Amino acid sequence: MASPSSLLAENSGDSQQRPLKLWRRIQTIVFILFCLEMGVVLVLFPWSSMWDRNYFFALAPQFGRWFASSYLRGAISGVGLVNVWIAVSEAWRLRSA
Repeated sequence: MASPSSLLAENSGDSQQRPLKLWRRIQTIVFILFCLEMGVVLVLFPWSSMWDRNYFFALAPQFGRWFASSYLRGAISGVGLVNVWIAVSEAWRLRSA
């Protein structure tokens, strides 16, 4: 039979793990939301009308031809798809845990 002090030690270790697990789950959810939001913005923004009226593009007008390139827009959208994929895989991992 286990002594009361050993049971208390086991329970205190368990109670210390519970907030840590909760904090880790909250961090994972925030990370998923961040990746999903950034991914959606990076996928959609290069193809919107706001892309051509961007403040930063006005700072470097000599790069206007490159900024208007479909290749650059596609590359940025590809990075957005990677972010969406990371969010989905993290959500799947969180669901499985």
